[in-house]
Amino acid sequence: MPKFILAYHGGEKHMEKEESIALMNKWKTWAEGLGETLCEPGHPLGMSKTVSATEVRDDGGANPLMGYSVIEVDDIDAAVAIAQSCPHLEMKTGTLEIAELMQM
Repeated sequence: MPKFILAYHGGEKHMEKEESIALMNKWKTWAEGLGETLCEPGHPLGMSKTVSATEVRDDGGANPLMGYSVIEVDDIDAAVAIAQSCPHLEMKTGTLEIAELMQM
């Protein structure tokens, strides 16, 4: 069965502590509900740098990567259905990017 990465983008960097805790609890409940479908819960990510052939920027681009998870499902449509239920999308600018992990 194929594996897909869910790449978390955007979101609110400076949420109130109570809001942040509530959202994290929703995410934990969501993740636990995925059972064995969630191969790797992943990690939140810190500050990033954008590297090109001509420069290095400290901003992470227009829509910086905030974290990732890996799921194992039948196809990308199943991955989309899971992503659509993710609490990360409740944040003002929260989006998820989905891509199949290709075997080399």
